[in-house]
Amino acid sequence: MWQRIIEHFQTLEERPLERMAILVGGMLLFWIIEGAIPLFTLHFKKNKLRHAGVNLVFTVIHLIIHTLLAIVIIKLSDWCLHEKFGMVYWFNSGVLATVIIGVLALDFSSWLVHLTMHKVPLLWRFHLVHHSDTNIDVTSGLRHHPGDSLLRGIFFMLLIFISGAPMYSVMMYQTLVVLATAFTHANIRLPGWLDHSLSYFLISPNMHKVHHHWKQPYTDSNYGAVFSIWDRLLGTFSKLDINQVKYGLDKHYPAEKDEDVMSLLKKPFQPLDY
Repeated sequence: MWQRIIEHFQTLEERPLERMAILVGGMLLFWIIEGAIPLFTLHFKKNKLRHAGVNLVFTVIHLIIHTLLAIVIIKLSDWCLHEKFGMVYWFNSGVLATVIIGVLALDFSSWLVHLTMHKVPLLWRFHLVHHSDTNIDVTSGLRHHPGDSLLRGIFFMLLIFISGAPMYSVMMYQTLVVLATAFTHANIRLPGWLDHSLSYFLISPNMHKVHHHWKQPYTDSNYGAVFSIWDRLLGTFSKLDINQVKYGLDKHYPAEKDEDVMSLLKKPFQPLDY
């Protein structure tokens, strides 16, 4: 069984339609669920489809950038294999350990780049585009400025280099993070006990919604993508009653322009409002 799973993910990068089906299928699934059990009644500038269209512009740009970076990612992973460089080779890991090390290392890259973008003012300029959304739903997950997307790719490759993650491990994580991103951003209300229980191991929807609260210190917490262990171990975990969460930013970007694509694209290169 393991061999069939490994073979499937080892070549998943060569099947872009299948990867796109996972992305689109995940978004559609949670789009339907958030319509059935919404967390909040969202107040869109025009309507839900207009809001989705704006976010999907950024999603398409993000996917183009990461498709191009995939060429480098494949070569880097293959180089690690050929040179036996990285943690999985230094520890002489078996298949299961290789998957665990690779997935955890790449998830740490997601946590680390997210923390870095919040702490470095220049990089925050790009990341604030994600936080400027005042109506968080499943389409908000890949609302990233191109500069944000590029930085995520760089950190991703850095942790491939350190971990030596082979392509099957890389593709397993990318599949996980795509589904997790849709899940954590979806406007869904889970039973409180279920959301709380999930948050001990995974990033739950409510846990991530705290990160989208418009005021610090909550904005600067809960950086994880798939697993919550990094926030819990490294002191960046925080809680807030979900009914107190308000989306957007309390500075830098006017809420009435959170669906203005051109303004969002130009914002990192303009003086920030304090």
